[in-house]
Amino acid sequence: MAGLLEGKRGIIFGALDEKSMAWKVAEKCYEQGATFTLTNAPIALRMGRINKLAEKCNTKVIGADATSIEDLENLIDDSVETLGGKLDFVLHSIGMSPNVRKKKEYTNTNYDFFQKTLDISSLSFHKVLQTAMQKDALNEWASVLALSYIAAQRVFPGYNDMADAKAVLESIARSFGYHYGFKKKVRVNTISQSPTPTTAGSGVKGFDAFFNYAEKMSPLGNASADECADFCIAMFSDLTRKVTMQNLFHDGGFSFTGVSQEIIEEMS
Repeated sequence: MAGLLEGKRGIIFGALDEKSMAWKVAEKCYEQGATFTLTNAPIALRMGRINKLAEKCNTKVIGADATSIEDLENLIDDSVETLGGKLDFVLHSIGMSPNVRKKKEYTNTNYDFFQKTLDISSLSFHKVLQTAMQKDALNEWASVLALSYIAAQRVFPGYNDMADAKAVLESIARSFGYHYGFKKKVRVNTISQSPTPTTAGSGVKGFDAFFNYAEKMSPLGNASADECADFCIAMFSDLTRKVTMQNLFHDGGFSFTGVSQEIIEEMS
């Protein structure tokens, strides 16, 4: 697979530390010959170790609040200038819920918190796409990905209002993918990943139970962060040019398994 992204340029949102899926994707993109900029919110830059990743990948960190159009405009302009041309891929790996952090139950939602969840975890994706389109910053056949979770389709109680945010995220990918496809042949997809022990994911109530249950339900087992990064590379490459407007399950078969023999035996 060496060189699948040779000559391609992009932006990777959301790398915080070595556990982040965005961190893994950045490492794989670099291995496959891509150049890219890294970005995260200013507070995340102070908390994380992103400069270590930038040094490893010989790239630049550009702080940006993904909910701010002004910040996104500056990010895109700086990235295009730094990388020497329009972009070929974007990874949106952003998600945060104040309700989850404050341990608010779904049936006792704080609506100001809920609006922040949607703005950070979903509407930021629309803002990234809209800003890129208005600036004509993406090349034809560029690939834009956002990371999702099956709680957009099924109930996982501890996932809280993040489930609603992921449902909106997937809808944005379909709707914007339609418009961007006709306008510029740009592909827009979401990847619904297995529960993965990232810094953000591990903060969800009941995460360990989610993880263990999915492992026992999935014929191929849970997909790791490294395997998710491999999938992202394939989606950024020219090998998937006609894949767009999809929510792609990367979960070892969990999404289409009703019940596994292991679960039956445990319940018997």
